Amino acid sequence: MSAATPLLLEAEHLTRTLEGDIPVTLVRDASVTVGIGEFVSVTGPSGSGKSSLLYLLGLLDTPTSGIVKIEGVDATALDENSCAALRLEKLGFVFQSHFLLPEFTALENVMLPMRHLGQYPDKIIQEKAFALLDDLGLGDHARKHPKQLSGGQSQRVAIARALANDPLLILADEPTGNLDSASSALVQGILKDLAHGHDRAVIAVTHDPAFAAQADRRIHIIDGAIVTPPEGVSPDGNEA
Repeated sequence: MSAATPLLLEAEHLTRTLEGDIPVTLVRDASVTVGIGEFVSVTGPSGSGKSSLLYLLGLLDTPTSGIVKIEGVDATALDENSCAALRLEKLGFVFQSHFLLPEFTALENVMLPMRHLGQYPDKIIQEKAFALLDDLGLGDHARKHPKQLSGGQSQRVAIARALANDPLLILADEPTGNLDSASSALVQGILKDLAHGHDRAVIAVTHDPAFAAQADRRIHIIDGAIVTPPEGVSPDGNEA
């Protein structure tokens, strides 16, 4: 990230510990900055804390200590409702499982975040949702239900849903983990283009070396701590 890149996310000294008879630290003193236009991968062995870090950065979990700022706003100082509003307006999420609601069409699934935000009448919401699907090559599938879509198509609907409220930051947790190679490459390209071509930022957890290689830079985690990955080590922590 260059000095001229506007900062979108600043996380300082994040730690997340689960209390109990034997406390477990999921994330350990992690500091991260991400700027507009950046595509960042998060890699590391299974159980290293990749997803835990992503959930802290995405305001889906609360750190035991440390702060997360979105556009300079300290989200960790907000009450629950204000934090949820910030998350809804500024952040979009894509997961390994698409989590589309089966009773709704692709179009209706994409409309849901906009309805929840409540800034537009339903006619505008529907038009915006269809435009997002059409941009992702799914205009002809807008009226289909998730069971009528392939895995790759469903994941693209999930990306459209993540973009519904025009977020600045998209956080993706293994977004290609359930996809074949062709669908995986397509989703990778979409996420990369969102960062580089549409003035957003993308943070993606991945085990996929090809996906990690597409990123502008890589955050590598071992035992909850951000480290510099040794040369020749793949995103899953094994020898490349």
